[in-house]
Amino acid sequence: MNNLLQLTSIGKKFHNGQEEVSALKNISLQIETENYIAIVGPSGAGKSTLLHIIGGLDEPSVGSVTYKGRDIYAMGEKERALWRNQKIGFVFQFYHLIEELNVLENIAIAACGRLTKSAFKTALNLLKYLNMEERRNFFPSQLSGGERQKVALARALINDPEVILCDEPTGNLDKDSQDKVVELLEKLNTEKQKTIILVTHNLELAKRAKKTITLKSGEIASN
Repeated sequence: MNNLLQLTSIGKKFHNGQEEVSALKNISLQIETENYIAIVGPSGAGKSTLLHIIGGLDEPSVGSVTYKGRDIYAMGEKERALWRNQKIGFVFQFYHLIEELNVLENIAIAACGRLTKSAFKTALNLLKYLNMEERRNFFPSQLSGGERQKVALARALINDPEVILCDEPTGNLDKDSQDKVVELLEKLNTEKQKTIILVTHNLELAKRAKKTITLKSGEIASN
């Protein structure tokens, strides 16, 4: 496995009124291609903040994030947005599907924001891969929680990213649906060589990753 992402001495501070709060302190981390990493820790440990920084959504107060040796926060905003769109797929606890669009349209529109013939073809192939083809004309309100999360996962994959960042993707699901979503992540890691970074409270699911990182009070407690 080659080095894909390198975090060096990352710190993140927020202002809460007059008070300055350190969400992350001195985080250094190497993420290799095709790895599957779980990030665990109590609420408020900085897990989601770290994920957002890795994905180019939230600039650190100090430190650097490099992708294949290039500092993503040295990029201009437009260039970083393009990098994020092409290289990173995001899956969140809340599915953020568009209720007025059907399943196929929800996935296809994530390809550069347009419903093109090519985007529909890719979206349909993803639904086949996820065993969701028969739901392609359903609307989000007609789906179970697990099915919605599969659609969110397909949407994250539409631009064939190298990295999939998952923020509590099983948090709203029952046990059976949780297992199915994690099985899909494992499949994407092994079959599609995707690098997976999963934030979760569920230690049982975290154990299934290749590597686990524990955050505590904004610092790495173990990895």
